Amino acid sequence: MTLAYPAYPADAAILIGRFQPFHNGHAGLLQTALTTAAQVVVVLGSAFHARSPKNPFTWQERAAMIAATLPEAQRARVHYVAVRDYYDDGLWADAVRRAVAGALPAAQRVTLVACFKDATSYYLHHFPHWQLLNLEIDAGAPIGATAIRNVLFEAEDVDVSLSAVAQLLPAAIGQYVKAWTLLPWYAPLVQEHRAIEAYKARWRTAPYAPIFCTVDALVQTGGHVLLVRRGGYPGKGLWALPGGFLEPRERLLQGALRELAEETQLGVLAPTLVEALVGVAVFDHPDRSQRGRTITHAHYFDLKTRQLPEVTAADDAALAEWVPVASLPAMEEQFFEDHFHILNHFLQLTHEGR
Repeated sequence: MTLAYPAYPADAAILIGRFQPFHNGHAGLLQTALTTAAQVVVVLGSAFHARSPKNPFTWQERAAMIAATLPEAQRARVHYVAVRDYYDDGLWADAVRRAVAGALPAAQRVTLVACFKDATSYYLHHFPHWQLLNLEIDAGAPIGATAIRNVLFEAEDVDVSLSAVAQLLPAAIGQYVKAWTLLPWYAPLVQEHRAIEAYKARWRTAPYAPIFCTVDALVQTGGHVLLVRRGGYPGKGLWALPGGFLEPRERLLQGALRELAEETQLGVLAPTLVEALVGVAVFDHPDRSQRGRTITHAHYFDLKTRQLPEVTAADDAALAEWVPVASLPAMEEQFFEDHFHILNHFLQLTHEGR
């Protein structure tokens, strides 16, 4: 049986966001999208991340939350696509367009339903070929997912905290989030949130927002890369490249070699590593770290040997290990901050260009 839809002004409506979590403001945008087009594509951004206080829910969980707020007839009209963060606006916009085209290849008239809440909404300007439907924010009742997450992770009593934000969430979302807080990853995320807030608090009295400089080392050889598991918050237990903050009197390469030695005790002489340096890339996206504006210089070394040098975890690394390059794509959701993106930049793991 073919369903007959009324004459909509668009074939497809697009809704883009992280929806962490999906709240009443998002629900209003979705209902507008459903009245605008027969089919709606919800683009779930920041997909494939490790869980963090900023991105606590997987894209599958977010899709399930959104679907739970809809009646069955509307649920069948909504499609979900997951798009990772690329830390490159052009690559990200291309990925969104590909995902939408894959979900609704026949759509000709496409409307982007959006709400420009602040400067962070600039990404919505990357789709000039779509008709833009820009909805106004109700200034008297602003809704922000960040504030909701803060309440969730700063809760002394989860039930009390959820009741405080209940009016901002569809009923189904409040129930979902309450059940979600009983799962194993909630408590570690509370600890992560506290660690990040404590880190930021140390710099709140600075006359201006600090910009931090870090260095990372990507060492490849024998079809493997050298990774560490982080021993403390933030990112406790996640895979990362060896690295850390640059010291006041260091050059960048010196800092990368020092951090590499401190965290892995890699059994390779510094001159050998210098000869093996293939390239350096700067990763400076303002949102790459939840700790604040952090610019890193990633150094890529290729030892070109078959044997894997000995490594031993030290300093703030809980584990140092050679990991097969072929295993990395399946590990994307286990990496700290943008370290998978750094690996992808040098090793082309997702075959989508830089």
